[in-house]
Amino acid sequence: MTTKDTKITEAVAGFVAEATFNDFPAEAVRIAKRCVLDGLGLILAGSAQDCARIIREFSLSSCQGSGATAFGQDPVKLPAAHAALVNGTAGHAMDWDDTQLSTTPDRTFGLLTHPTIPPLAASLAVAESRGGVSGREFLTAFVTGFEAECKIAEAIRPEHYENGFHSSGTAGTFGAAAAAAKLIGLDRAQLGNLLGMAASMASGIRVNFGTMTKPLHVGRAAQNGVTAALLARGGYEADPEGLDGPWGYFQVFGRGVDTERIVDKLGRPYSIVEPGVSVKPYPCGSLTHPSMDAMRAVVLDNDLKPDDIREVVLYAGNNILNPIRYTSAENELEAKFCMPFLLAAITISRKAGVQEFTPAFVHAPAVKALMPRIRTQFDPAIEAKGYDKMRSRVEVTLKDGRTLVRDADDRYRGGPENPLSDAELIEKFTDCSRALLDDSTRGAIVKTVFELESLPDMDALISQLI
Repeated sequence: MTTKDTKITEAVAGFVAEATFNDFPAEAVRIAKRCVLDGLGLILAGSAQDCARIIREFSLSSCQGSGATAFGQDPVKLPAAHAALVNGTAGHAMDWDDTQLSTTPDRTFGLLTHPTIPPLAASLAVAESRGGVSGREFLTAFVTGFEAECKIAEAIRPEHYENGFHSSGTAGTFGAAAAAAKLIGLDRAQLGNLLGMAASMASGIRVNFGTMTKPLHVGRAAQNGVTAALLARGGYEADPEGLDGPWGYFQVFGRGVDTERIVDKLGRPYSIVEPGVSVKPYPCGSLTHPSMDAMRAVVLDNDLKPDDIREVVLYAGNNILNPIRYTSAENELEAKFCMPFLLAAITISRKAGVQEFTPAFVHAPAVKALMPRIRTQFDPAIEAKGYDKMRSRVEVTLKDGRTLVRDADDRYRGGPENPLSDAELIEKFTDCSRALLDDSTRGAIVKTVFELESLPDMDALISQLI
C-alpha cells in the first residue's frame, strides 16, 4: 500500500520512547545475549580484514583520542560515531553475522537484514562514550534497536531488496539510530527528527556484494545511527514523518509498505523470538549454508577426498543462484558469494571458518584445482516451491562412477528450528577471537555477556575486550 496516512514514524518513535527492559520476554533477553556474544566475536575477527583496517586508518586520520573504542589488534579511541563505523564495518567484514527471518513466503527467505551489528556497534560506542551505562540499560537499547530494524525490514515491500537495496545498510540505519537514541534518552519530538534523518541517511546497494563496500554498508548504518541520535539531541530537525508519505522512506525505497507488519506490531511479538534469528555457522551468505552442510554430510559420510571427485553440481532456484553470483573466487570477499569455492572449502577442510577465508587459502593449489569441477545449475522444480525455504540439492559424481546425492535440510543449522548450541556459539567465538584473546580473557567475556543484565557498568566488558 502507499504511505500517505500510515503513521509509521509515530509508531516507531513511540515504541523506542516507551520500551523498557521489563517489557522484554525472558527468551528475548536470552537470545539477545547470544547475539551480543556472536557480534563481539565477529567485530574482533573482522578487525583484521583489509576493509576494516582501511576504515580504521581513515578514521584515525580524521579524528582520534576520545569517546569510544574501535576494537581489534591495536584498540584505539575515537569519537562515538567513528567507533561505530569501524566496529560496524568489522562486524560485517566476514559476512558471519546473524540474519533475520521472514514471516511469509513473499519475502525472500533469509534476506531481510543482518540485525545485530548495527545496533550493537551503536550501543557499544554510545555506552562507552556516555559512561556509567549498566548491562541492563545496554540490553534495553540493543533489543529496542534490533526490534525497530527488524520490523522496518519486514514491513517494506520485497521490491526494496529485489531492486538492489541492501537492507542491512538501509534498515540497519534505523536499528542503530533507535539503539543510540535509547541510551542518549531522546524525547518523542527528538525521536521524530531522528527517524527523519535516518530515512535520508539510509543507504547501500547490492552491486557491491563481494567487495569491501558491502561491510561498509553496515559500518555506515551504525555510524549514521549514532550521528543522527547526537544531532537530534542537539536540536537538529528533520521531517517528523520521515517514514510516511509519498516522499518518505517506505515509498521511496520500497514503493510501498505492509502497514500491518509494523503498526501495533513492534514488540508484538519481538522479532528476535518470533520468527527468530539465524546465527550463522559459516562466514558467508546465509543462502549458502544448507548447501554447505549438505556437501559436508556427503564428504563426511563417505570420507571423500578432493581427488575422489570428478564433478559437483549444486541445483537451486534463483533466490540462491542470483546473489551467490561468482563462478570462481579471486579473493576472500568474492569467495563468500561463490558456491564453487564454498563447496571446495568444505571438501578440503571439512569446515569453513576464519582460516578458510584468507588470501592464502583462496589461492591454495588444492582450492584452485577443485573449484573448476564444481558448478551450479538452475532447477525449475526447486524454483517452483518458492523462496520461503533455502532449498538446494548437491550431486557429487566420483571418479569411480558413483553419484552421491544430498538434499539440503529445510531445518538449516543455526536457524530457530535447529539453533547452534551455546557450546557451538562459544566455539565460533573462540575461532573469531583466537588471534586476539587468551583463553582466560575469552572465558571471562563469555561469562560477562551471559550475565549481562546483572552488570553494573559496561566499562567492565569494554575493558575485557581491549
